[in-house]
Amino acid sequence: MNKKLIVSLLAGLMVSNVNFNVFSQGDYFNQNLPVMNIVSAKDLSISTKKLLDEEYAALIGETGSKVPGLGVIAFKDGKEVYNNFLGFRDIYQKTPMTRYTKLRVASVSKMFTMFTIMQLVDEGKINLDADVSEYLGFKLRNPNFPDMPITVRMLASHTSTLRDGKIYSLPPQYSIEEFFKPDGIAYDNGVHFGKEDKTYFKYCNLDYGILGTIIERVTGERFDLYQKKHIFKQLNINSDYVVGNLSSSDFDNLGIIYQKNDGGTWNENINWVAQIDNYTQKPKKDMVLVQNPYQRETDSEYSLEGYKVGTNATMFSPQGGLRISFDELSHVMEMIFNDGMYEGKKVVRADLLNEMIKPQWIYNEAAENGDTYGVMFSYGLGFYQIDGAGKARLCKDYEIDLIGHSGEAYGLISGFYFRPGTKDGVFFMTNGEAVEPDEDERSFGKFSNGYIWEEEIMDPVCKYIFANK
Repeated sequence: MNKKLIVSLLAGLMVSNVNFNVFSQGDYFNQNLPVMNIVSAKDLSISTKKLLDEEYAALIGETGSKVPGLGVIAFKDGKEVYNNFLGFRDIYQKTPMTRYTKLRVASVSKMFTMFTIMQLVDEGKINLDADVSEYLGFKLRNPNFPDMPITVRMLASHTSTLRDGKIYSLPPQYSIEEFFKPDGIAYDNGVHFGKEDKTYFKYCNLDYGILGTIIERVTGERFDLYQKKHIFKQLNINSDYVVGNLSSSDFDNLGIIYQKNDGGTWNENINWVAQIDNYTQKPKKDMVLVQNPYQRETDSEYSLEGYKVGTNATMFSPQGGLRISFDELSHVMEMIFNDGMYEGKKVVRADLLNEMIKPQWIYNEAAENGDTYGVMFSYGLGFYQIDGAGKARLCKDYEIDLIGHSGEAYGLISGFYFRPGTKDGVFFMTNGEAVEPDEDERSFGKFSNGYIWEEEIMDPVCKYIFANK
């Protein structure tokens, strides 16, 4: 493998100054783009803000890569220097997108599951390298590798050898064992057992459902409630996985996610079709919507009354089901900028935050040791790393390295990223797709392997904020 450092920024990682390497893969990193200079934070000029505003206003619309609503907040040297919220969170009621709009943030949720795991590591209740069978109460093995323990670290880094089927969230009356035993309702002919060993990366949402269940087993509390009492409280956020458990004011700020997809038929010329969180009234407390994006006919609400804690956290979607606002995500960015501290108090121990951020798996092109999806060439624990010169880059004309996570589900596109070695960062959410992702060529990125929506939101931040001297 042709090795090179991702650039010197990665050797100056802000959190505890940990050094780590991300290596190149063949031609993916031979772009010869200008290297970014780190500059001091300053307020953006009126003209710069106007340029950003104009680029984002052009993204609101009805067809192609246009979206019904979006929000973005960007930081420079730890200071929020730009925010914009455009379009509608409810397009038919003409309710505007705001800083306080809550959206189902998709896979950005994974970092919250890992924050909780790391807090429990800090308390001595979880060992990242322990066999998860010790926590789950049943022996979990891939029958293709019967002597290989599956560890917490392997789940978190998607090297567990487990695989997603069409269903990876089960109703509360079932145990997660149903995925793994031959007579289980979700066994699906053993689809959840991969044939590649633990050196192989395969993104797997079920991994995080298992992690959520481990959290329940070691704490004795429901996954969603434990997070509310701990990580959410510590970050001063009122997020939730269970819509009916939001406060009335937070529910009133819940946004709808749309597609131009009516029952599986895509047509950009029809009206926006709500895909999720299109509530006419607040659901009853402790009614959970069990969601499977690839088998929508199974989506249904279930009462949590009688749920046996520690048997099945997949119903909360620890991999993607968090409803959170733009404002609340700014609290998370502040915590990362400050080595795991928020408002002067420890949330995640700095060395454990580093462990999440540094690569646990790195793609080796010669060995073909993973499925990169074109954008994941290394992965940590709930975060992945983006080489600013690679095909996963989110900045067209500047070599800007990033760490964070993306999300895509039901029509939402999200991203949460910070620059290693700095206190620069950005996050965004959009709430609709007019063309089918991965199928319609207009969803493809123009300069990267990412989505066009990601490029159109991230590149202006790179040009006008990260590259601002």
